[in-house]
Amino acid sequence: MARQKGVLTGKQKAAILLISLGPDVSAQVYKHLSEEEIEKLSLEISSVKKVDSSLKEDVLEQFHQIAVAQDYISQGGIGYAKTVLEKAFGKQEASNIINRLTSSLQVRPFDFARKADPQQVLNFIQGEHPQTIALVLSYLDPEQSGQILSALPQEVQADVAKRIATMNSTSPEIISQVEQVLEKNISSSFTEDYTQTGGIQAVVEVLNGVDRSTERTILDALEIQDPELADEIKKRMFVFEDIVILDNRAIQRIIREVENEDLRLSLKVASDEVKDIVFKNMSQRMAETFKEEMEYMGPVRLRDVEEAQTRIVAIIRRLEDVGEIVIARGGGDDIIV
Repeated sequence: MARQKGVLTGKQKAAILLISLGPDVSAQVYKHLSEEEIEKLSLEISSVKKVDSSLKEDVLEQFHQIAVAQDYISQGGIGYAKTVLEKAFGKQEASNIINRLTSSLQVRPFDFARKADPQQVLNFIQGEHPQTIALVLSYLDPEQSGQILSALPQEVQADVAKRIATMNSTSPEIISQVEQVLEKNISSSFTEDYTQTGGIQAVVEVLNGVDRSTERTILDALEIQDPELADEIKKRMFVFEDIVILDNRAIQRIIREVENEDLRLSLKVASDEVKDIVFKNMSQRMAETFKEEMEYMGPVRLRDVEEAQTRIVAIIRRLEDVGEIVIARGGGDDIIV
């Protein structure tokens, strides 16, 4: 590789790292990357002819330092990580490591809030302006945001959801101000660039974490306020009834993965179309057993059914995330060939 180690790009460093780790480990890393990332990284690896041993050691050391720093951050935040790293490497090297970490791993604001109990965050933000609530929720994990959104008053839920969906960018100054009020004892570093938050996918992920009744309430309100936005959100969401759009192999994989009790509860009130396609992908004996057990179940609580369906949908989304199944959503990009 012609470039000196001090001016290597991030892709070049990643390529050298994977070459150094060997094919078996690199294959495991590839499983966590997107198709675009795999394509770019593979192209970069293919362009590497020879890697100097000192360059390889330097890249491995940088990766190790970043991994250690990330572990310290997960324990006590950036401030704690910097203190520990300064004791180990000195102020200048600690600063270099933190800078590499924040640029390569993109440490996001509100890191402390993602570790907090959702109720604690709710207590702070529930009286704030809907735009402030939307900003905070867009940075939290979808499951946390879903719990908080569910607990907000119904009259503000749809407004917050809409603001998340239509949020494009927020200046680092505003983010800093909100974060400082939320947690005065935690300090975070921000880049000078505007930070991309929110968007359609963000609100979809949040809605995927709320209960079904809250989801329906919000979508019904958005249908009135902004029909086009509501339609776009629905296109990207996957609910239990959407099992009918999956292929047989995916449905068979899901049947093996989910709890039988959850599947029986979910099918109890499902449409005939959903029941037919699920039973079609079972053995004849299994399908007959399921039908008999569902007949003897008697009346079931709607809440129990919705919770069972939520668990199954969570499994489906997880299987999609790891590439074991494919969910074909609206649009040409999802056509399977």
